Amino acid sequence: MDIKLKKETSTKKEQATMDERLNAIRAGVLGSNDGILTVVGVLFSVAAATTNNFAIFIAGLADLMACALSMASGEYASVSSQSDSEKVVVEQERELLKNDFKGEHLVVENFYVDRGVTRTTAKSIADELLSKKPLETMLSIKYDITLGHYMNPWSAAWASLFSAAIGGVFPLAALILAPTRYQFIATIGATVVAVALTGLLSAQLSNGLKKRAMIRNIIIGLLTIAIHYVIGKLF
Repeated sequence: MDIKLKKETSTKKEQATMDERLNAIRAGVLGSNDGILTVVGVLFSVAAATTNNFAIFIAGLADLMACALSMASGEYASVSSQSDSEKVVVEQERELLKNDFKGEHLVVENFYVDRGVTRTTAKSIADELLSKKPLETMLSIKYDITLGHYMNPWSAAWASLFSAAIGGVFPLAALILAPTRYQFIATIGATVVAVALTGLLSAQLSNGLKKRAMIRNIIIGLLTIAIHYVIGKLF
């Protein structure tokens, strides 16, 4: 029995590790995109109002740091809430299995009956599943949760922090390093390339349409630049 439990625990940890990696990648892609757009927005609004490169650099750097910390704290809070909710559900199901096993058994039966299995066969399936992995079965059927699968808020936070900072560096470096007469063109080019890459990555992760995701991100990036530039000119 102990060996069986150890094997199950090992499997759960491997599954949780894979899910945490995917969650960290998702947080990284979103963080990078936000870092690019927020920094380029500040750069263009400030650059439209002043030609002082040092002021532009400080504004961009300050925004980059603020964006990275904001994204990280937001991911930490969000993933922590998700993890806490999952743990609460697990404890609730433990209690239900102890105090209302028949009710839980009926839930599993109905789950398979609704999918076209006869009541007799569904009862046999429920008997077998609940005798081997009762808690895992209930979590999977009722909540689509894998036991031991708790998202790691720290991995998501760090991924978001670093990716937002790295993403913001692209437009900031382009504006500061490019010759004065080419600053805006270089920054727009760097932004287009950066947001196209994040669009491609997000589409790959979600098995979405890559071309559409890239075009969508580029349009959003250009709109961000235009809006902030107009604001800078107005004020």
